[in-house]
Amino acid sequence: MSTSTPVTPATERSSPDSSMQQRLAKLVQPLILLAPAGFWLFLLLVIPTLLILQLSLVPGIRPGQPIQGFGLGNYLEIFQPIYLRVIGRSISYAIGTTVICLLLGFPVAYWIAVLAPKRWRNLLLICFVLPLWTSSLLRAYAWITILRPTGVLNSLLAAIGLPGQTWLNRDPAVFIGMSYSFLPYIVLILYASLEKLDKRLLEAAADLGAPPQTAFWQVTVPQTLPGIAAGGLLVFITSLGDFVVPELLGGASSMTTARLIYNQFLGATRNWGLGSALSILLILGVSLAIALLIKYGDRNADGLV
Repeated sequence: MSTSTPVTPATERSSPDSSMQQRLAKLVQPLILLAPAGFWLFLLLVIPTLLILQLSLVPGIRPGQPIQGFGLGNYLEIFQPIYLRVIGRSISYAIGTTVICLLLGFPVAYWIAVLAPKRWRNLLLICFVLPLWTSSLLRAYAWITILRPTGVLNSLLAAIGLPGQTWLNRDPAVFIGMSYSFLPYIVLILYASLEKLDKRLLEAAADLGAPPQTAFWQVTVPQTLPGIAAGGLLVFITSLGDFVVPELLGGASSMTTARLIYNQFLGATRNWGLGSALSILLILGVSLAIALLIKYGDRNADGLV
C-alpha cells in the first residue's frame, strides 16, 4: 500500500532567504529607477545648497579669503532694521502679487473652463498664456515703454483730459509688472482645477434654492481650493525671488531680497557670508510654505466640502 506525500503550499515552501530576496528586490528597484534623477538632484541642488550653508556660517567672508572660523554672525546681521525692511518689502510684494493674480486669474480661468464653448477653450487658453513664450526681460521692457512719463499710458490719460502720473520707479509699477508676469501661471493651475468642477453640485444647490453667490462660496470654492492654494503658492514663491521686474520697474527704492543677495555676491559690498545667509533664509521660507501646503492644503479642502 503506497502512501501519498502531502503537497506543501508554495507559500510554505518558500524559504526565509527567498522572502528576504523579494523584500530586498522591492526596495532596490525603486532606488535604481530614481538613481539618475537622484544623482543630478544631489549634484545640482543638494551640494550647492550645502556650500551656501557653509558660506553662511563664515562671518564676513569675501572672495578669495580663506575660511577662518564659523559662527552665526551673518544670520544675526540680517536682523538689522535695514535688512528687515528689505525682507518685509519682498514679502509685501509677493503677497500683493498673489492676491492680485488670484482676483484677476480666477474669473478668467472660470470663464474659460466653465462658461466658454468647449471648442474654443484650448485656443483661449493658448492665447492667454502666449506672453510666456517671450522673455521676462522683454516683458519688463515693454512695461517700461507703457509706464514711462512719455509712454502709452500717460498718452492715453492726456488724450481723455486727465493728468499724467509717475508710474516708473514706484511700487505700483512693480505690482503691475509682477502680476502681469505671473498671471498666466495661476490661470493654468486654476483652469485645471475648475475643469474638474462637479456641476451636479451646483445644480443641486440651485434646486435647493441657494443664491448664486452662496453656491459659489459653498460649492465652487471648496472644490477648487487645492488649485487656489497651489496657484497662490506658486505665484508667492516666484514673486518672492523675482529679480528682473523690481530691478527694472521699481528702481533703487524697491530693493528686494533677491536684489540684496545679488549685491552681496556681485555688487560693491561682496559679502558672500551675508548673501549666503539671506539665500538660506529664502530657501527655508519657501520650504516652509510648501510643507504647510502639503500638510494642510488637501485636508482643509476636504473639510470644506
